[in-house]
Amino acid sequence: MSEGTMQRAAQRDQGDKRVRRLSRVLLGAAAVPVMLVAAGCSSDSGSDDAGGKESGASASASVSASPTVQAATYASLPDPCDTLSKGTLGDLVPKAPKSGKQGKSDDVATRGSCSWSSLDNNGVKGSQFRWLNVSLLRFDSDVTRGEGDKLAQEYFDKQVQDAQSVDGAKNAKTAPVTGTGEAATLVTYDLKKKEGSFKQQTLVTRVENVVVTVDYNGAGLAGEKTPSADSLAKLVKKAAKEAVAAVTKANSGGGTGTGGAASPSPSESASKSASKSPSTSTSKSASPSKSTAKKS
Repeated sequence: MSEGTMQRAAQRDQGDKRVRRLSRVLLGAAAVPVMLVAAGCSSDSGSDDAGGKESGASASASVSASPTVQAATYASLPDPCDTLSKGTLGDLVPKAPKSGKQGKSDDVATRGSCSWSSLDNNGVKGSQFRWLNVSLLRFDSDVTRGEGDKLAQEYFDKQVQDAQSVDGAKNAKTAPVTGTGEAATLVTYDLKKKEGSFKQQTLVTRVENVVVTVDYNGAGLAGEKTPSADSLAKLVKKAAKEAVAAVTKANSGGGTGTGGAASPSPSESASKSASKSPSTSTSKSASPSKSTAKKS
């Protein structure tokens, strides 16, 4: 083989080697973007996961920041003047007008009361006086104050304490009452007035988120015999059971609470209940003596 031929062969071998090296370089260069893309995807995926976790944590924090409370069981009240049957009214206040005296209320769905007065005048033999009052107070659940039945229990306790601390009360007794709502207490005492000796009965009961207070007193006037506390107690227990049943019935037609979460904002009626508590039953029980003095 000539020298020129050998030189050309060597040049071809070198050229082939350069082509092969160039190909390897190009292949390596092409692989770099692929790796970069893969790394970018992996990085983006991790970023998305982190972002998802952060957004999930944020959503969780947002949910936990919105407190809820169990909705109150009862959403309405019966007309307090319709809580007792005619027969029961005949037993407790036999000489009372057919319709009771409705108490004033700024929200009948939250509070209400009704009273009856009875004066059985026996002429020179004296008179038998009876006074009856039924008051209802309903509590809504409130995220800032608690569940309706809890608020009702707090008011129940206050009503009992008020009944136990009446000025001038004598022979005061307190006893639990069964079979009437979730909790019931009867407070009895004697109260001496210029018209006569009054026997006071205050029965406070709670049914779910509603507090029912029944005040009942009686007196023998102008020489008439004073009624026995036991007989009055039996009658007031009967009235309280009927009033509780009336509350339950008023909510049996779809008027009960849904049992779900209450609105985060306090209800208007619950706010009124907190700021405008009705006058205590014991203060009402003192009022009949004025009317009795006029009638007797």
